[in-house]
Amino acid sequence: MLPVPHFRPARLARPSKRHHGHYGALTPDDQALLVTWLAEVKRHPLLTREEEAALARHFRERADPKARARLVASNLRLVVKLAREHHRPPLLLMDLIQEGNLGLIIAVERFEPERGVRLCTYAAWWIRAYLLRFIMENWRLVKLGTTDVQRKLFFRMRQEEGRLLASGQEVTPRLLAARLGVAEEEVVEMDQRLRQDEVRLDATAPDDEKGRPGPARALPSGEPTVDEELGRRELTSWFQRKVHDFAHELHDERERYILEHRLLAEEPETLQTIGEHFRVSRERARQVEAGLIANMREYLHEHMPDFTWLGAEPGPSLHAPA
Repeated sequence: MLPVPHFRPARLARPSKRHHGHYGALTPDDQALLVTWLAEVKRHPLLTREEEAALARHFRERADPKARARLVASNLRLVVKLAREHHRPPLLLMDLIQEGNLGLIIAVERFEPERGVRLCTYAAWWIRAYLLRFIMENWRLVKLGTTDVQRKLFFRMRQEEGRLLASGQEVTPRLLAARLGVAEEEVVEMDQRLRQDEVRLDATAPDDEKGRPGPARALPSGEPTVDEELGRRELTSWFQRKVHDFAHELHDERERYILEHRLLAEEPETLQTIGEHFRVSRERARQVEAGLIANMREYLHEHMPDFTWLGAEPGPSLHAPA
């Protein structure tokens, strides 16, 4: 389980007004485009409930593009408002506004005034859906959320973490998993993904005065290194040779059978089956096996003196099924 310090403060939680300037910081180009766009948006007046319903029915009956355009234009302010709420650097605000406009168009085409809901209320859901999808797909080059559970954690894990910290509770993967209704492993994996920074492969090291490319960083693959894999294969091969030599020195048929069909077999036989094969009791087969393991350990310890751990008592993992 990850300790609490491994979890950062809520990164994706909706910012409060006092932090709005930090989260909503705009580049000069983005600010200039926003000012121009707001001036264009203010040219379109808001519609009353009656005007909105009449235009919506007219568009649905005749597919009039002018009616759809008026409905869309009158709600462009809503897109700007929601886009600013969801804006996080390094994403550009104008990109979010453009994506939110697509959601607004879909909402206008599916709007049904007979349900007694204003278009702005209905459209907000479509706009947020398009904004969240855009954020998910463009937050990083390496996709963070490819499943429903990952998308849920991407948007809600840091928010829930912030709530727990605000209430004075200790934030742990198990507690977050219980609050969000997901597996603990999913929480740990998403936390590790969010904490990893993307780095260009040709990025310059900060302390390199000559401007030479710094060492590339990548997410750990979890696979052993080449040296570790080669060492493991060599040790396995050496161990198998010693066991093979030990088998050649066995003269008891029962011991050879147990070694081949139980201790070294991929699908080991049970002691009951071995006892029936040699017409002895299961307990007698177990005694023969215990003596065989003790002799093999003594042999391997003698011929592989560096591996003193071979002299330890066998654990449950070393035994075949009974």
